[in-house]
Amino acid sequence: MRARIRAGDPDAFGALFDDYAQTVFRYAVRSTGDWSGGEDVVSLTFLEAWRLRGTLRESDEELKPWLLGIATNVLRNTRRAARRHEAALARMPAGAPVPDFADELVSRIHDAEQLAAAQAALRRLKPKEREVFLLCVWDGLDYRGAARALGVPVGTVRSRLSRARKRLRGLTEDEREKISGNMELPGSAGQYPSDRATAVRSNEREGNR
Repeated sequence: MRARIRAGDPDAFGALFDDYAQTVFRYAVRSTGDWSGGEDVVSLTFLEAWRLRGTLRESDEELKPWLLGIATNVLRNTRRAARRHEAALARMPAGAPVPDFADELVSRIHDAEQLAAAQAALRRLKPKEREVFLLCVWDGLDYRGAARALGVPVGTVRSRLSRARKRLRGLTEDEREKISGNMELPGSAGQYPSDRATAVRSNEREGNR
């Protein structure tokens, strides 16, 4: 399979896509929190994989670390491009407000509060710590696989992951408290359910007089 991929065999590359497209997609979404952006990352990752197919080594036991290493570089590049784009927009005159579709994303997650807290906490990590955490914890790579994906020594992966885990424990709880504090109680704005029940009973008494 590796020899066929390096040789540019379309069928072998199609099989590679079928086997790992969802893996790359999940990695991208967990990294960015953006479902549509995740699809773009998948496309760019496999385009780069085709271009870099000659870098696939015969000694690589798994294809997953190689692909996720390419996806990591794609994510880094897209983040840099996004920062440049935001900087360019900031220099332009303000336009009409753009609707926020974050709720659509959250509604598709079973535990929206936990995911939001985790995403916010991950964004507060250093980028290199976040990459190691995503690869090892959420995508299941071992230390050697993550080292291959990131192009760093195994010891570096271990130390970054250790720091990321320690920081995330406190950061996630901090973000959950923020999110919980901003949540409104059921009912109309500024009104508690008990207030409505009291109002209904008062109206009934007025009607019976």
